[in-house]
Amino acid sequence: MASETAKVPSHRATLDGDLTVPPGARGVVLFAHGSGSSRLSPRNRAVAAGLRGAGFGTLLLDLLTPDEEREDIATARHRFDVALLARRLADAVDWLGRRPDTAGLPIGLFGASTGAAAALTAAAERPAAVFAVVSRGGRPDLAGDALPLVAAPVLLVVGGSDETVLGLNREAARRLASFHRIHVVPGATHLFPEPGALEEVTEVAAAWFRDHLSEGAGGDRSG
Repeated sequence: MASETAKVPSHRATLDGDLTVPPGARGVVLFAHGSGSSRLSPRNRAVAAGLRGAGFGTLLLDLLTPDEEREDIATARHRFDVALLARRLADAVDWLGRRPDTAGLPIGLFGASTGAAAALTAAAERPAAVFAVVSRGGRPDLAGDALPLVAAPVLLVVGGSDETVLGLNREAARRLASFHRIHVVPGATHLFPEPGALEEVTEVAAAWFRDHLSEGAGGDRSG
């Protein structure tokens, strides 16, 4: 399994990432972490490991530079800048499309918390390149007017006890024009710390990507 530390260019920034592509990968999933988190998020890394076990490549990416991260810790200035985060995700999608080892692979996006809004916005900006989106405990509502423009199938995974976020996901789902589904993990709270909760997230995410990335550019997005 080929794994490397990646340097992803995005306008004037260079973003740090961890790219792993298993032999015969059926697609590659780009992760967008949530507010106050990073590519080292233990939850996203656990999901990424499960997706690699299911045959997908993964790119875990820091959407902020180290200087921006330090500023954000003090001010929370960047974590809700969905336009900035989405632009960087879109640049990462383009970067994957240029690499010889990933250029032929269909791309999926996995977003957590505010990263879900960035993932949906990036999917709307790259409809020909992004074939599926999964949100974990996300804030898809923050994608705003990008929601009706998303062409990719969208899975919204929310904890059953995360009532406020569940309500926001239901509102956002009503604005999605693409095929979509809400999957509620019974009894789970926002970070899915309950026994078996994160494993369920991984299982449903893998199934979603398996269904919607399998045919790549020739796939049917109707669900």
